[in-house]
Amino acid sequence: MKTNINEYEDKETRNIYNIKSTLESSKKILGLSEEIVRNISKEKNEPDWVLNIRLKALDLYNKMEDPDWGPDISYLNIDELLTYVKPSTGENRSWEDVPDDIKEVFDKLGIPEDEKKNLAGVGAQFDSEMIYHNLTEKMKELGVIYTNFDVAIQEYPELVKEYFTKAVPLTDHKYIALHYALFSGGSFVYIPAGVKLDQPLQSYFRLNEKGAGQFEHTLIIVEDSASLEFIEGCSAPGYNELNLHAGCVELFVKKNAYLRFSTIENWSKNMLNLNTKKCYVEENGTIEWIMGSFGSKVSMLYPLSVLNGRNAKCEFTNISFAGKGQNLDTGFKVIHNAPNTKTVVNAKSISKDGGICLFRSYSWVKNNAKNSKLALSCESLMMDSESRSDTIPVNNIETSDCVFSHEASIGKISERAIFYLMSRGMSEVEAKALIVRGFAEPIAKAFPVEYAVEMNRLINLELEGSIG
Repeated sequence: MKTNINEYEDKETRNIYNIKSTLESSKKILGLSEEIVRNISKEKNEPDWVLNIRLKALDLYNKMEDPDWGPDISYLNIDELLTYVKPSTGENRSWEDVPDDIKEVFDKLGIPEDEKKNLAGVGAQFDSEMIYHNLTEKMKELGVIYTNFDVAIQEYPELVKEYFTKAVPLTDHKYIALHYALFSGGSFVYIPAGVKLDQPLQSYFRLNEKGAGQFEHTLIIVEDSASLEFIEGCSAPGYNELNLHAGCVELFVKKNAYLRFSTIENWSKNMLNLNTKKCYVEENGTIEWIMGSFGSKVSMLYPLSVLNGRNAKCEFTNISFAGKGQNLDTGFKVIHNAPNTKTVVNAKSISKDGGICLFRSYSWVKNNAKNSKLALSCESLMMDSESRSDTIPVNNIETSDCVFSHEASIGKISERAIFYLMSRGMSEVEAKALIVRGFAEPIAKAFPVEYAVEMNRLINLELEGSIG
Protein backbone atom coordinates (compact mmCIF):
# COMPACT_ATOMS: atom_id res chain seq x y z
CA MET A 1 0.00 0.00 0.00
CA LYS A 2 1.34 3.44 -0.95
CA THR A 3 2.46 5.75 1.84
CA ASN A 4 -0.02 8.63 1.92
CA ILE A 5 0.84 12.14 3.07
CA ASN A 6 -2.74 13.02 3.90
CA GLU A 7 -2.17 16.61 5.01
CA TYR A 8 -0.87 17.48 1.52
CA GLU A 9 -3.71 16.34 -0.67
CA ASP A 10 -3.39 16.64 -4.44
CA LYS A 11 -5.37 19.80 -5.12
CA GLU A 12 -5.10 22.83 -7.35
CA THR A 13 -3.52 25.99 -5.94
CA ARG A 14 -2.51 29.29 -7.49
CA ASN A 15 1.11 28.33 -6.98
CA ILE A 16 2.77 28.08 -10.43
CA TYR A 17 5.12 25.39 -9.11
CA ASN A 18 2.17 23.04 -8.61
CA ILE A 19 1.39 22.64 -12.32
CA LYS A 20 1.47 19.04 -13.52
CA SER A 21 2.10 17.48 -16.89
CA THR A 22 -0.46 14.88 -18.00
CA LEU A 23 1.85 13.39 -20.64
CA GLU A 24 2.23 9.65 -20.16
CA SER A 25 5.72 8.31 -19.46
CA SER A 26 7.14 5.67 -21.79
CA LYS A 27 8.52 3.50 -18.98
CA LYS A 28 8.02 3.21 -15.21
CA ILE A 29 9.94 0.91 -12.87
CA LEU A 30 8.69 0.22 -9.35
CA GLY A 31 10.94 -0.76 -6.44
CA LEU A 32 14.54 -1.87 -6.16
CA SER A 33 16.32 -5.14 -6.90
CA GLU A 34 19.42 -6.35 -8.73
CA GLU A 35 17.29 -7.06 -11.80
CA ILE A 36 15.92 -3.51 -11.76
CA VAL A 37 19.41 -2.01 -11.43
CA ARG A 38 20.63 -4.14 -14.33
CA ASN A 39 17.62 -3.10 -16.43
CA ILE A 40 18.27 0.62 -15.83
CA SER A 41 21.91 0.17 -16.81
CA LYS A 42 20.90 -1.78 -19.91
CA GLU A 43 18.34 0.89 -20.83
CA LYS A 44 21.20 3.40 -20.85
CA ASN A 45 23.63 1.09 -22.67
CA GLU A 46 26.25 1.62 -19.97
CA PRO A 47 29.72 0.06 -19.92
CA ASP A 48 30.44 -2.70 -17.41
CA TRP A 49 32.42 -0.42 -15.06
CA VAL A 50 29.32 1.71 -14.48
CA LEU A 51 27.10 -1.34 -13.91
CA ASN A 52 29.64 -2.60 -11.37
CA ILE A 53 29.37 0.68 -9.44
CA ARG A 54 25.59 0.35 -9.43
CA LEU A 55 25.66 -3.24 -8.16
CA LYS A 56 28.23 -2.47 -5.46
CA ALA A 57 26.11 0.48 -4.34
CA LEU A 58 22.99 -1.70 -4.22
CA ASP A 59 24.78 -4.17 -1.95
CA LEU A 60 25.87 -1.32 0.34
CA TYR A 61 22.36 0.15 0.47
CA ASN A 62 20.88 -3.18 1.54
CA LYS A 63 23.46 -3.52 4.33
CA MET A 64 23.45 0.04 5.68
CA GLU A 65 21.09 1.45 8.32
CA ASP A 66 19.11 4.68 8.33
CA PRO A 67 20.85 7.52 10.20
CA ASP A 68 20.16 7.31 13.95
CA TRP A 69 19.91 11.11 14.27
CA GLY A 70 17.89 13.81 12.55
CA PRO A 71 14.33 13.55 11.23
CA ASP A 72 12.56 10.20 11.17
CA ILE A 73 12.46 8.76 7.64
CA SER A 74 11.72 5.15 8.61
CA TYR A 75 8.37 5.28 6.77
CA LEU A 76 10.20 5.46 3.41
CA ASN A 77 9.61 2.15 1.63
CA ILE A 78 11.71 1.94 -1.52
CA ASP A 79 9.60 -0.97 -2.80
CA GLU A 80 6.62 1.39 -3.04
CA LEU A 81 8.54 3.99 -5.00
CA LEU A 82 8.85 4.44 -8.75
CA THR A 83 12.64 4.39 -9.01
CA TYR A 84 12.85 5.10 -12.75
CA VAL A 85 10.40 7.13 -14.84
CA LYS A 86 11.29 7.69 -18.49
CA PRO A 87 9.54 10.60 -20.24
CA SER A 88 8.03 9.93 -23.64
CA THR A 89 10.72 12.03 -25.35
CA GLY A 90 14.46 11.79 -25.78
CA GLU A 91 16.94 14.59 -25.18
CA ASN A 92 16.38 17.58 -27.48
CA ARG A 93 18.78 20.27 -28.69
CA SER A 94 15.98 22.59 -29.82
CA TRP A 95 13.40 23.85 -27.33
CA GLU A 96 10.77 23.67 -30.05
CA ASP A 97 11.25 19.90 -30.27
CA VAL A 98 10.29 19.35 -26.62
CA PRO A 99 6.72 17.94 -26.36
CA ASP A 100 4.19 20.71 -25.77
CA ASP A 101 2.89 19.30 -22.48
CA ILE A 102 6.39 19.20 -20.93
CA LYS A 103 7.41 22.46 -22.57
CA GLU A 104 4.43 24.22 -20.99
CA VAL A 105 5.68 23.29 -17.50
CA PHE A 106 9.16 24.68 -18.10
CA ASP A 107 7.80 27.71 -19.96
CA LYS A 108 5.77 28.67 -16.89
CA LEU A 109 8.86 28.17 -14.70
CA GLY A 110 10.72 30.62 -16.96
CA ILE A 111 13.52 28.28 -18.09
CA PRO A 112 13.66 29.06 -21.85
CA GLU A 113 13.28 32.80 -21.21
CA ASP A 114 16.27 32.76 -18.84
CA GLU A 115 18.25 30.90 -21.50
CA LYS A 116 17.58 33.54 -24.13
CA LYS A 117 18.53 36.45 -21.86
CA ASN A 118 21.17 35.36 -19.40
CA LEU A 119 22.56 31.85 -19.79
CA ALA A 120 25.51 30.34 -21.63
CA GLY A 121 23.77 26.96 -21.54
CA VAL A 122 20.79 25.24 -19.98
CA GLY A 123 19.70 21.69 -19.14
CA ALA A 124 16.24 20.51 -18.17
CA GLN A 125 15.43 17.18 -16.53
CA PHE A 126 11.92 15.73 -16.35
CA ASP A 127 11.56 12.83 -13.89
CA SER A 128 14.47 10.43 -14.55
CA GLU A 129 15.90 11.80 -17.80
CA MET A 130 17.24 15.01 -19.29
CA ILE A 131 14.81 16.19 -21.98
CA TYR A 132 16.81 19.22 -23.10
CA HIS A 133 20.45 20.37 -23.12
CA ASN A 134 21.95 23.25 -25.03
CA LEU A 135 25.23 25.20 -25.01
CA THR A 136 25.99 28.36 -26.96
CA GLU A 137 28.37 28.08 -29.89
CA LYS A 138 30.75 30.50 -28.19
CA MET A 139 31.13 28.14 -25.24
CA LYS A 140 31.68 25.14 -27.52
CA GLU A 141 34.47 27.00 -29.32
CA LEU A 142 36.18 27.60 -25.96
CA GLY A 143 36.20 23.86 -25.28
CA VAL A 144 33.52 23.95 -22.59
CA ILE A 145 31.67 20.67 -22.11
CA TYR A 146 28.12 20.85 -20.77
CA THR A 147 26.02 17.78 -21.34
CA ASN A 148 23.72 15.16 -19.88
CA PHE A 149 25.67 13.04 -17.37
CA ASP A 150 24.49 9.84 -19.08
CA VAL A 151 25.82 11.18 -22.40
CA ALA A 152 29.13 12.12 -20.75
CA ILE A 153 29.63 8.48 -19.70
CA GLN A 154 29.39 7.49 -23.37
CA GLU A 155 31.33 10.38 -24.95
CA TYR A 156 33.94 11.23 -22.28
CA PRO A 157 34.41 7.92 -20.41
CA GLU A 158 38.01 8.48 -19.26
CA LEU A 159 37.25 11.96 -17.91
CA VAL A 160 34.14 10.74 -16.10
CA LYS A 161 35.96 7.70 -14.73
CA GLU A 162 38.71 9.93 -13.28
CA TYR A 163 36.27 11.96 -11.14
CA PHE A 164 33.00 10.00 -10.73
CA THR A 165 32.49 8.83 -7.09
CA LYS A 166 35.83 10.43 -6.12
CA ALA A 167 34.34 13.36 -4.19
CA VAL A 168 31.34 11.49 -2.79
CA PRO A 169 32.15 7.80 -2.21
CA LEU A 170 29.54 5.04 -2.30
CA THR A 171 30.11 4.42 1.41
CA ASP A 172 29.20 7.98 2.50
CA HIS A 173 25.73 7.03 3.80
CA LYS A 174 22.78 4.79 3.00
CA TYR A 175 21.04 7.17 0.62
CA ILE A 176 24.11 7.99 -1.41
CA ALA A 177 24.46 4.24 -1.94
CA LEU A 178 20.84 4.27 -3.13
CA HIS A 179 21.72 7.17 -5.43
CA TYR A 180 24.63 5.34 -7.04
CA ALA A 181 22.46 2.26 -7.58
CA LEU A 182 19.75 4.27 -9.35
CA PHE A 183 21.37 7.48 -10.66
CA SER A 184 19.85 8.83 -13.87
CA GLY A 185 20.23 12.13 -15.68
CA GLY A 186 21.98 15.17 -14.28
CA SER A 187 24.70 17.34 -15.80
CA PHE A 188 28.39 17.04 -16.61
CA VAL A 189 30.41 20.26 -16.85
CA TYR A 190 34.06 20.66 -17.80
CA ILE A 191 35.65 24.13 -17.96
CA PRO A 192 39.12 24.06 -19.58
CA ALA A 193 42.10 25.82 -17.97
CA GLY A 194 41.98 29.60 -18.27
CA VAL A 195 38.41 29.78 -19.57
CA LYS A 196 36.28 32.27 -17.64
CA LEU A 197 32.57 32.13 -18.43
CA ASP A 198 30.86 35.52 -18.41
CA GLN A 199 27.38 33.93 -18.30
CA PRO A 200 26.13 31.14 -16.02
CA LEU A 201 25.10 27.60 -16.88
CA GLN A 202 21.82 26.33 -15.44
CA SER A 203 20.27 22.91 -14.88
CA TYR A 204 16.66 22.58 -13.75
CA PHE A 205 15.29 19.36 -12.27
CA ARG A 206 11.57 18.71 -12.30
CA LEU A 207 9.98 15.68 -10.64
CA ASN A 208 6.48 15.39 -12.13
CA GLU A 209 5.43 11.80 -11.37
CA LYS A 210 3.72 11.07 -8.05
CA GLY A 211 5.15 8.37 -5.80
CA ALA A 212 8.51 8.57 -7.61
CA GLY A 213 12.17 9.20 -6.91
CA GLN A 214 14.69 11.36 -8.71
CA PHE A 215 18.41 10.52 -8.60
CA GLU A 216 20.27 12.94 -10.89
CA HIS A 217 24.07 13.21 -10.74
CA THR A 218 25.92 16.48 -11.31
CA LEU A 219 29.69 16.47 -11.86
CA ILE A 220 31.58 19.74 -12.40
CA ILE A 221 35.31 20.19 -13.06
CA VAL A 222 36.75 23.73 -13.18
CA GLU A 223 40.36 23.54 -14.32
CA ASP A 224 43.27 25.84 -13.35
CA SER A 225 42.54 29.59 -13.53
CA ALA A 226 39.04 28.96 -14.96
CA SER A 227 35.78 30.29 -13.56
CA LEU A 228 32.12 29.27 -13.65
CA GLU A 229 28.79 30.24 -12.19
CA PHE A 230 26.40 27.28 -12.12
CA ILE A 231 22.73 27.60 -11.19
CA GLU A 232 20.62 24.66 -10.10
CA GLY A 233 16.84 24.78 -9.76
CA CYS A 234 14.54 22.07 -8.39
CA SER A 235 10.77 21.81 -8.05
CA ALA A 236 7.86 19.37 -7.98
CA PRO A 237 4.06 19.57 -7.79
CA GLY A 238 2.28 18.38 -4.65
CA TYR A 239 0.69 14.94 -4.27
CA ASN A 240 -0.70 12.83 -1.44
CA GLU A 241 1.99 10.18 -1.96
CA LEU A 242 5.58 10.27 -0.81
CA ASN A 243 8.24 11.40 -3.31
CA LEU A 244 12.00 11.12 -2.89
CA HIS A 245 14.91 13.21 -4.13
CA ALA A 246 18.36 11.67 -3.61
CA GLY A 247 20.60 13.52 -6.01
CA CYS A 248 24.36 13.99 -5.80
CA VAL A 249 26.72 16.87 -6.68
CA GLU A 250 30.49 16.39 -7.05
CA LEU A 251 32.57 19.53 -7.57
CA PHE A 252 36.29 19.95 -8.31
CA VAL A 253 37.82 23.43 -8.20
CA LYS A 254 41.43 23.42 -9.36
CA LYS A 255 44.37 25.80 -8.73
CA ASN A 256 43.40 29.51 -8.98
CA ALA A 257 39.91 28.50 -10.17
CA TYR A 258 36.52 29.85 -9.09
CA LEU A 259 33.09 28.21 -8.87
CA ARG A 260 29.86 29.73 -7.68
CA PHE A 261 27.16 27.08 -7.17
CA SER A 262 23.67 28.52 -6.59
CA THR A 263 20.63 26.40 -5.75
CA ILE A 264 16.96 27.05 -5.10
CA GLU A 265 15.26 23.85 -3.90
CA ASN A 266 11.50 24.25 -4.02
CA TRP A 267 10.20 20.75 -3.56
CA SER A 268 6.58 19.93 -2.75
CA LYS A 269 5.69 19.09 0.83
CA ASN A 270 5.29 15.38 0.16
CA MET A 271 9.00 15.18 -0.72
CA LEU A 272 11.91 13.65 1.20
CA ASN A 273 14.98 15.61 0.07
CA LEU A 274 18.09 13.54 0.88
CA ASN A 275 20.61 15.33 -1.30
CA THR A 276 24.43 15.10 -1.06
CA LYS A 277 26.95 17.73 -2.21
CA LYS A 278 30.73 17.90 -1.88
CA CYS A 279 33.54 20.05 -3.29
CA TYR A 280 37.34 19.71 -3.39
CA VAL A 281 39.24 23.01 -3.65
CA GLU A 282 42.92 23.29 -4.61
CA GLU A 283 45.49 26.10 -4.06
CA ASN A 284 44.05 29.64 -4.39
CA GLY A 285 40.73 28.15 -5.51
CA THR A 286 37.34 29.45 -4.38
CA ILE A 287 33.98 27.75 -3.92
CA GLU A 288 30.87 29.82 -3.20
CA TRP A 289 27.69 28.01 -2.19
CA ILE A 290 24.45 30.04 -2.44
CA MET A 291 21.50 27.95 -1.28
CA GLY A 292 17.78 28.31 -0.62
CA SER A 293 15.79 25.45 0.92
CA PHE A 294 12.00 25.65 0.52
CA GLY A 295 9.27 23.05 0.41
CA SER A 296 9.82 19.33 1.16
CA LYS A 297 8.41 17.39 4.08
CA VAL A 298 11.95 16.53 5.23
CA SER A 299 15.32 17.84 4.04
CA MET A 300 18.70 16.45 5.06
CA LEU A 301 21.40 18.39 3.23
CA TYR A 302 24.90 19.34 4.43
CA PRO A 303 27.27 20.41 1.62
CA LEU A 304 30.93 19.61 2.38
CA SER A 305 33.90 21.69 1.23
CA VAL A 306 37.43 20.26 1.47
CA LEU A 307 40.04 23.02 1.26
CA ASN A 308 43.08 21.02 0.14
CA GLY A 309 45.27 23.83 -1.22
CA ARG A 310 47.03 26.79 0.35
CA ASN A 311 44.85 29.95 0.28
CA ALA A 312 41.75 27.99 -0.74
CA LYS A 313 38.50 29.77 0.16
CA CYS A 314 34.91 28.80 0.85
CA GLU A 315 31.85 30.99 1.24
CA PHE A 316 28.53 29.45 2.23
CA THR A 317 25.28 31.42 2.17
CA ASN A 318 22.02 29.66 2.99
CA ILE A 319 18.38 30.33 3.83
CA SER A 320 15.70 27.82 4.89
CA PHE A 321 11.97 28.34 5.38
CA ALA A 322 9.91 25.67 7.18
CA GLY A 323 6.14 25.82 7.44
CA LYS A 324 3.52 23.44 8.80
CA GLY A 325 4.56 19.78 8.73
CA GLN A 326 8.11 20.52 7.55
CA ASN A 327 11.40 19.46 9.13
CA LEU A 328 14.33 21.10 7.31
CA ASP A 329 17.51 19.60 8.76
CA THR A 330 20.23 21.40 6.84
CA GLY A 331 23.75 22.61 7.39
CA PHE A 332 27.33 22.83 6.26
CA LYS A 333 30.64 21.00 6.63
CA VAL A 334 34.18 22.17 5.94
CA ILE A 335 37.64 20.63 6.26
CA HIS A 336 40.66 22.95 6.33
CA ASN A 337 43.53 20.83 5.07
CA ALA A 338 46.12 23.48 4.12
CA PRO A 339 47.59 26.76 5.45
CA ASN A 340 45.94 30.16 4.97
CA THR A 341 42.55 28.68 4.11
CA LYS A 342 39.39 30.67 4.78
CA THR A 343 35.71 29.96 5.36
CA VAL A 344 32.79 32.38 5.79
CA VAL A 345 29.31 31.06 6.60
CA ASN A 346 26.11 33.13 6.70
CA ALA A 347 23.02 31.01 7.39
CA LYS A 348 19.47 32.13 8.11
CA SER A 349 16.26 30.24 8.78
CA ILE A 350 12.59 31.11 9.14
CA SER A 351 9.97 28.85 10.71
CA LYS A 352 6.20 29.24 11.04
CA ASP A 353 3.06 27.23 11.89
CA GLY A 354 5.04 24.61 13.81
CA GLY A 355 7.76 24.15 11.19
CA ILE A 356 11.21 22.96 12.26
CA CYS A 357 14.50 24.44 11.03
CA LEU A 358 17.74 22.92 12.24
CA PHE A 359 21.22 24.00 11.14
CA ARG A 360 24.14 21.63 11.73
CA SER A 361 27.70 22.76 11.11
CA TYR A 362 30.91 20.76 11.26
CA SER A 363 34.29 22.50 11.03
CA TRP A 364 37.55 20.57 11.08
CA VAL A 365 40.75 22.59 11.04
CA LYS A 366 43.63 20.15 10.72
CA ASN A 367 46.98 20.65 12.40
CA ASN A 368 48.64 21.58 9.10
CA ALA A 369 46.07 24.34 8.38
CA LYS A 370 48.08 27.15 10.01
CA ASN A 371 46.78 30.71 9.79
CA SER A 372 43.30 29.58 8.79
CA LYS A 373 40.23 31.75 9.36
CA LEU A 374 36.63 30.64 9.94
CA ALA A 375 33.67 32.93 10.61
CA LEU A 376 30.25 31.29 11.10
CA SER A 377 27.03 33.23 11.59
CA CYS A 378 23.60 31.59 12.08
CA GLU A 379 20.38 33.58 12.55
CA SER A 380 16.93 32.11 13.07
CA LEU A 381 13.52 33.79 13.05
CA MET A 382 10.49 32.04 14.53
CA MET A 383 7.12 33.49 13.62
CA ASP A 384 5.09 31.83 16.39
CA SER A 385 5.47 29.85 19.61
CA GLU A 386 4.74 26.50 17.92
CA SER A 387 7.73 26.65 15.59
CA ARG A 388 11.23 25.47 16.37
CA SER A 389 14.75 26.44 15.39
CA ASP A 390 18.05 24.92 16.54
CA THR A 391 21.73 25.35 15.75
CA ILE A 392 24.12 22.46 16.42
CA PRO A 393 27.77 23.36 15.78
CA VAL A 394 30.61 20.83 16.03
CA ASN A 395 34.12 22.27 15.81
CA ASN A 396 37.31 20.20 15.69
CA ILE A 397 40.23 22.64 15.84
CA GLU A 398 43.64 20.93 15.87
CA THR A 399 45.84 24.04 15.71
CA SER A 400 46.00 27.15 17.88
CA ASP A 401 47.31 29.11 14.88
CA CYS A 402 43.90 30.02 13.48
CA VAL A 403 41.08 32.50 13.95
CA PHE A 404 37.65 31.00 14.62
CA SER A 405 34.35 32.70 15.44
CA HIS A 406 30.81 31.40 15.70
CA GLU A 407 27.70 33.50 16.26
CA ALA A 408 24.18 32.16 16.62
CA SER A 409 20.98 34.03 17.37
CA ILE A 410 17.42 32.72 17.64
CA GLY A 411 14.41 34.92 18.21
CA LYS A 412 10.70 35.36 17.63
CA ILE A 413 9.23 37.91 15.28
CA SER A 414 8.79 41.20 17.13
CA GLU A 415 5.21 41.93 18.19
CA ARG A 416 6.25 45.54 18.76
CA ALA A 417 7.51 45.87 15.19
CA ILE A 418 4.29 44.34 13.85
CA PHE A 419 2.20 46.75 15.96
CA TYR A 420 4.25 49.71 14.73
CA LEU A 421 3.84 48.76 11.06
CA MET A 422 0.10 48.13 11.54
CA SER A 423 -0.22 51.57 13.11
CA ARG A 424 1.16 52.93 9.83
CA GLY A 425 -1.65 51.33 7.83
CA MET A 426 -0.32 47.84 7.06
CA SER A 427 -2.31 44.70 7.68
CA GLU A 428 -0.80 42.10 10.01
CA VAL A 429 0.05 39.85 7.06
CA GLU A 430 1.75 42.71 5.22
CA ALA A 431 3.70 43.69 8.34
CA LYS A 432 4.98 40.16 8.90
CA ALA A 433 5.92 39.81 5.23
CA LEU A 434 7.92 43.05 5.33
CA ILE A 435 9.84 41.91 8.42
CA VAL A 436 10.59 38.51 6.92
CA ARG A 437 11.75 39.99 3.60
CA GLY A 438 14.03 42.37 5.50
CA PHE A 439 15.48 39.43 7.44
CA ALA A 440 16.09 37.50 4.23
CA GLU A 441 17.38 40.42 2.12
CA PRO A 442 21.13 39.82 2.71
CA ILE A 443 20.71 36.26 1.40
CA ALA A 444 18.59 37.37 -1.56
CA LYS A 445 21.37 39.75 -2.64
CA ALA A 446 23.77 36.82 -2.96
CA PHE A 447 21.59 35.04 -5.54
CA PRO A 448 21.58 35.76 -9.28
CA VAL A 449 18.87 38.31 -10.01
CA GLU A 450 16.36 35.79 -11.42
CA TYR A 451 16.74 33.51 -8.41
CA ALA A 452 16.55 36.41 -5.95
CA VAL A 453 13.17 37.20 -7.49
CA GLU A 454 12.16 33.55 -7.20
CA MET A 455 13.30 33.41 -3.57
CA ASN A 456 11.15 36.42 -2.67
CA ARG A 457 8.22 34.84 -4.52
CA LEU A 458 8.68 31.62 -2.53
CA ILE A 459 8.82 33.54 0.75
CA ASN A 460 5.54 35.25 -0.13
CA LEU A 461 3.95 31.91 -1.02
CA GLU A 462 5.17 30.39 2.26
CA LEU A 463 3.75 33.31 4.22
CA GLU A 464 0.43 32.81 2.45
CA GLY A 465 0.54 29.06 2.99
CA SER A 466 0.37 28.46 -0.78
CA ILE A 467 3.32 26.11 -1.30
CA GLY A 468 2.70 22.39 -1.43
